[in-house]
Amino acid sequence: MADANKIGFVSYDRLRGVLVVFCAEGLKLGPATQKALAPTGELFRRAAGADRFTGKSGSALEIIAPAGLNVPRLVVIGTGKESDLKDRDLVKLGGIAMGKIPAAATQATILAEFGGGALKGDQIAELVLGAWLRAYRFDRYKTKRKEGDEQAGKVDVNFACANVAAAERAWSKVAGTAEGVVWARDLVNEPANVLFPGEFARRASALRKLGVIVEILDVPAMRKLGMGALLGVGQGSAHESRLVVMRWNGGKRAADPIAFIGKGVCFDTGGISIKPAQGMEDMKGDMAGAACVVGLMHALASRKAKANVVGVIGLVENMPDGKAQRPGDIVTSMSGQTIEIINTDAEGRLVLADLLYYTNKRFKPRFMVDLATLTGAIIVALGQEYAGLFSNDDKLVERLVKSGEAVSERVWRMPLGPEYDKIIDSKFADVKNSAGRNAGSITAAQFLQRFVGKTSWAHLDIAGTALGSPQTDINKSWSSGWGVRLLDRLVEDHYER
Repeated sequence: MADANKIGFVSYDRLRGVLVVFCAEGLKLGPATQKALAPTGELFRRAAGADRFTGKSGSALEIIAPAGLNVPRLVVIGTGKESDLKDRDLVKLGGIAMGKIPAAATQATILAEFGGGALKGDQIAELVLGAWLRAYRFDRYKTKRKEGDEQAGKVDVNFACANVAAAERAWSKVAGTAEGVVWARDLVNEPANVLFPGEFARRASALRKLGVIVEILDVPAMRKLGMGALLGVGQGSAHESRLVVMRWNGGKRAADPIAFIGKGVCFDTGGISIKPAQGMEDMKGDMAGAACVVGLMHALASRKAKANVVGVIGLVENMPDGKAQRPGDIVTSMSGQTIEIINTDAEGRLVLADLLYYTNKRFKPRFMVDLATLTGAIIVALGQEYAGLFSNDDKLVERLVKSGEAVSERVWRMPLGPEYDKIIDSKFADVKNSAGRNAGSITAAQFLQRFVGKTSWAHLDIAGTALGSPQTDINKSWSSGWGVRLLDRLVEDHYER
């Protein structure tokens, strides 16, 4: 669990370390939980009364060194009305349970039973997923740890369950998704002096171990393809750009693939249109779309998804040296369309323009979904609670919305239309890469649509959800790994044979 923790499954009679149990509203306990707490007598109910604890969903009651139990701490977590619980609620409860294990603990047991009785294997897997994601931390560059840091040391967490084998089987199907989220978080959290385009590509190539076919295109290869839009972004950097293609062939041999495309700007200074200094350090996370695609490919390959999936990421660094492109420059994209550079800080759409056209032309996918920390304007519109969704396909939108709701990675559809298209027409080229502040997220998506053709497509603007993320019960990290679970669910529910 994360880097320093271990996870296991045990029977109900092997309760060790900090003990975490669940109860339904009205203090209803399951039979195994009642048996475990029997030596304490009425201690639990007396403590609940004193603390006005009723089992409300997400609430917690903590008892230090409970009399009658050989555990250092008892934590009771409320589930609320269990008839209303969904998978996403189980994930949340797992995160809350993990968060209640003290940093000093070396061992803990989470009793995987609710007030209504034993949990099934797939329900336990959702609990474990929440605990796994909550345990994540990115502290590999710290040489000293502060006292009281959450989960500062190693902790062995066991889930006590009625059917250990069933729980292990269920978790084996979910573990790859958890690892994919963690991988995406790690990539986004890494500093740009460590994770530059070449290193990012090297790390993505590790997917080969899972059976993913990985190709890495260098600058000469992209130049040969005519990717003037993507290459223009990276030409001012000492680190050369890369394009990575990842293919998982788990479906029928003749079936057209589905495609996911990620913006991978490993650091974005804004280029010649340089950003203000304040907050620029966050631009190490401008590759969160690419990180999501890599994490997704890991998740799909780990669970042997029965689908043909292509992941394509463009890895660049936007720097302002003497070779950098300038406002007023005109570049030619792989599609042949010419682009006037109005603002070099509107660089992500240039990268995606070539990626979308390349993916569409080479793989002829059933649909394409791109992810990008594309505009600050989407944060103004939606905050950090939803990602912006733009699409030319109502059915794909419906499926993305449902998948997002299922895993609490929500999306909100934004408009597209010819009126916005006119705003990005250029006097000197076919299109310009920026139309100013008004409708900034929409005009960016409208720009991308020019490189999609008639293929079904959706664009996810994740600037508000993927980095600087709100703290939740399953994420205490700056990076959330947003999108991995959403897209994995989309594939599983709708595109596997």
